[in-house]
Amino acid sequence: MSVYRQGHVGVGLLLYAPVAYAALSAGRSVLAVAGFAVMIWLAMLPDVDLRLPFVSHRGPTHTLGFAAVVGLACGAAGWFLGIELVVFEPRLLGPFGFGLGVLAVVAHLVADWLTPMEIAPFWPLSSYRFSLGFARASSTLANGFLFVLGVGATAAVLWLAGMIG
Repeated sequence: MSVYRQGHVGVGLLLYAPVAYAALSAGRSVLAVAGFAVMIWLAMLPDVDLRLPFVSHRGPTHTLGFAAVVGLACGAAGWFLGIELVVFEPRLLGPFGFGLGVLAVVAHLVADWLTPMEIAPFWPLSSYRFSLGFARASSTLANGFLFVLGVGATAAVLWLAGMIG
């Protein structure tokens, strides 16, 4: 796993932890675990811009608008998956998928916001750029810390829900 991916996965797991706890508390353990997998899988999606010609890095794919588009795509996938599954229905998987898609992109934006390289999350409504400048994106220490924080939050949720212990 690349050092950049570690930090993004860590922030994604950290932000998803309260959602997972709510799902586990509601007896939806399969949904909660699937959500962890989706968050990890989508952690680097906004960086698809690195492979797209004519799209600047930390441009359109690093916005709340992109988060909404990904949320809609994941929500549609959840809805259609819910039609096929007996255990879950579309009214559950559609909104859950939407939330996961949005949260995965927002988590990526939060991780990038921690770095000196700015993001413009409200583009095209505003081109104002944000940065905390906490650590460079290539920092092994910062990315490792974020990863451990996310894994720790995941373990804490699983422990509190009685799934490990």
